[in-house]
Amino acid sequence: MIINMEGLSYEDRLQSLELWSLEERINRQDLIEVFKMAKGMTRIGLQELFMLEEGIRGHSLKLAKMRCTRDCWRHFFLTE
Repeated sequence: MIINMEGLSYEDRLQSLELWSLEERINRQDLIEVFKMAKGMTRIGLQELFMLEEGIRGHSLKLAKMRCTRDCWRHFFLTE
């Protein structure tokens, strides 16, 4: 245990230790995995999880947003 950290909140401890929050670490790791997929460093191809847009200015690795066309999201949350 680090001295003088017992009474501090999670955010205060992160700030005093200059660490990233769990959410930021998860987002960073997700971006690293997408980069590895794009460069062919993993067994999973980029096309298996993402849709690539063709003919985009600048580079050929632009990811497209995939929209859900089904209404299953309407039934996801339970209603009373």
